[in-house]
Amino acid sequence: MTEKPWLAHYPPEIPHTLTYPSMPVQEYLTKAYEKYPQKVAIHFMGKELSYEELYQSSMKFANYLQKIGIKKGDRVSIMLPNCPQAVISFYGILYAGGVVVMTNPLYTEREIAYQMKDSGARAIISLDILFPRISKVIKETDLENVIITGIKDYLTFPKNLVYPFIQKKQYGMTVKVEHRGVNHLFTEIMKTSQPFVVETPFDFQEDLALLQYTGGTTGSPKGVMLTHKNIISNATMCDSWLYKCKKGEETIMGIIPLFHVYGLTTVLILSVMLGNKMVLLPKFDSETALKTINKQKPTLFPGAPTLYIGLMNHPDIAKYDLSSIEACLSGSAPLPAEVQEKFEKLTGGKLVEGYGLTETSPVSHSNLVWGKRTKGSIGFPYPDTDCKIFQTGTTDPVPNGEIGEIAIKGPQVMKGYWNKPEETAATIVDGWLLTGDLGYMDDEGNFFIVDRKKDMIIAGGFNIYPREIEEVLYEHEAIQECVVAGIPDPYRGETVKAYIVLKEGYTVTEEELNTHCRENLASFKVPRIYEFRKELPKTAVGKILRRSLVDEEVSKQNEAIPS
Repeated sequence: MTEKPWLAHYPPEIPHTLTYPSMPVQEYLTKAYEKYPQKVAIHFMGKELSYEELYQSSMKFANYLQKIGIKKGDRVSIMLPNCPQAVISFYGILYAGGVVVMTNPLYTEREIAYQMKDSGARAIISLDILFPRISKVIKETDLENVIITGIKDYLTFPKNLVYPFIQKKQYGMTVKVEHRGVNHLFTEIMKTSQPFVVETPFDFQEDLALLQYTGGTTGSPKGVMLTHKNIISNATMCDSWLYKCKKGEETIMGIIPLFHVYGLTTVLILSVMLGNKMVLLPKFDSETALKTINKQKPTLFPGAPTLYIGLMNHPDIAKYDLSSIEACLSGSAPLPAEVQEKFEKLTGGKLVEGYGLTETSPVSHSNLVWGKRTKGSIGFPYPDTDCKIFQTGTTDPVPNGEIGEIAIKGPQVMKGYWNKPEETAATIVDGWLLTGDLGYMDDEGNFFIVDRKKDMIIAGGFNIYPREIEEVLYEHEAIQECVVAGIPDPYRGETVKAYIVLKEGYTVTEEELNTHCRENLASFKVPRIYEFRKELPKTAVGKILRRSLVDEEVSKQNEAIPS
């Protein structure tokens, strides 16, 4: 068996081994400022910040953090949507010597309290409309300071005057916070603080840059410890993969949330590392996104399948010019072949599926953007990344083509789970990260995801993989989105159920879908139940929440049992 057969298929432009400068993540902003001071770093709903403004603002923020007591290694949470303040805060925390804790702004009070307590965060930066939520849980946490900002703070006139009225209509409230005590206003910090910090000793290998929490699909969320080396390594790998892109000349579309590690690495870190412009949107709205793409002409568009599906199915898609898009790396969920083909025809650019986990900073695999692609594959491992298929529950490799657990080794693999040594030891074995995903490798080194171990359906003794069924369903012209799950069944153990969202103006019956599936799948894989919905539950990054649908089914069945 050839070791790393995928390397034979790398284009000559992609090195097999990369060089990683031993610099902290924030040093790349310093270098971008020195090289491109007047270049636009951020475009946000009409407002633009140059690299000089971004650097100066980040240093001001760092100075303020140090004044309120943030020291090297202290955790500081950012609970913001995509906006300039999120970028400023990220680099400011790192300049101050702190560790960033990215927090989803959609979190409930219970979720906020858990993450703040578990991380031991000493300060949090958040939106004004989220302040009441934080106030209710602050006594349960180690939070000593709350820094508040608003979307309007970085809008141009007259949007900054109109936005509070829009916000009040959306959320039914406005929140005013005074700049005193433990509460601080971001706008006041920018007015009064100086761009100077006290530098702290730095260890590229060991020092944490980010504490990124997993989604908590198996038990409580875990804090993934990502070092400066982890993050720099992965961003450098992404850069090598996009070898046709020109430093300082690309525009990256930032719809995917920065509080998700995929958005953080492929939008925020990569943009600053290369001196590119990032175009940020605080939330995904297909019409706003299309208008922004039409006007800002992004060349790179990291995203998730649901984003691309949402754009393609907009009724006025023909009115917008998307031809600036040259490359899209799709992550977070499987990319249906139909979506890839249609989006590439629409834009003229390349859309390829990649793969990774929070624990790998996050990207470990991708199809080649310019080169060989294999349908249904997640592609090849990145440079300096090794990958093997182990027999489940062991570290014994299986032959090519045989299904097992995907294991990854490389400089982007996490340091471990925060305060969870036993779970770390169970996940990283002999340097290999055991992903919990089932897949196989072909003879050329292409990797294929079959499914998550926990998502595999066992019905009537057969192992059934939802992704295979979803691929078939997506081939039907009427289907916009779908997800397949195994729901409890008293006879078969589990039965296959498909949740369907139809394209606007399309209709299809269960019988028609059943016929379509039977033509393409073995009979035991064909869904027994179809449910049509207007939308599917998703994470903020657009990943469909299969587990929540299963939980919903279990609750229904429990309620139906006579007491």
